[in-house]
Amino acid sequence: MLSAKIKDATQTPHQQLEKKVVLQLKSIRSNADYANVLKNFYAYFSALETAIKPYITTGVLPDYAERRNSSYLKADIEELGSDVNDLPPVTVPTITNAVEAMGALYVMEGSIMGGQYIVQMLQKHGMDKGFSFFSGYGADTGRIWGAFVAQLNAVAQTEADEDAAINSANETFANFGELFESKMV
Repeated sequence: MLSAKIKDATQTPHQQLEKKVVLQLKSIRSNADYANVLKNFYAYFSALETAIKPYITTGVLPDYAERRNSSYLKADIEELGSDVNDLPPVTVPTITNAVEAMGALYVMEGSIMGGQYIVQMLQKHGMDKGFSFFSGYGADTGRIWGAFVAQLNAVAQTEADEDAAINSANETFANFGELFESKMV
């Protein structure tokens, strides 16, 4: 199944990205610091959403319209007293089909799985708002992740499809990680 293969094949870039993000999250001491970190997420996720939009139809992912998206990040940034002006430049993978789009979306959807831990970390550093994105789907997070995984597995019909999804996910992790190298809070 693609879901198991993609998890194994993206383990290293996933861990590299996670390390960079956690370092920045641990350095947050104010709403402005937190908003700056969220701007990286917003810049990347909104650009990636634009790239995958033509390929994620209701036939590919029936509940896509109800899923968490970059608008939650924008709302969090604004709740923290900032705005989405002066965003960092981003590079997203070139997406040419539904398989690649689902590989990239694997990274975005996967970000919710650790969201509750991010919220707890931020609360320990005195943050008390701007959590709508990282709160994910609340009690439904596991079920919604499972629905995504089922669709991810269904979209890959061949080994070449699996390779394309894995390559897209790896490129998504790597490109996203670049944002956290260039600007520390």
